[in-house]
Amino acid sequence: MNRIVEAVVINGDRRVPVGLVSVKQALEMPYNGVFSSGMFEFSHPAYEAGNTDVFLTREALSKLQLM
Repeated sequence: MNRIVEAVVINGDRRVPVGLVSVKQALEMPYNGVFSSGMFEFSHPAYEAGNTDVFLTREALSKLQLM
C-alpha cells in the first residue's frame, strides 16, 4: 500500500504546508533548492495526512519505512 503524507517546511516556529505526497516521493524530495532555507518534515503515515499534528523528519520517516 502506498501511504500518503503531508510535506511541510519549517519556517521559524511555523509549519508551512507544501502538499500531499507518497512516502516514496517524500524520501526523494531534495535537501536543497527552493526550500533550502527551511527544513522539511512529514506527517506520520499512520495518521490522516493534512489532519494530524504528528510530524517526522525525513530520517525518521525513512527508518519507519524499514520496519
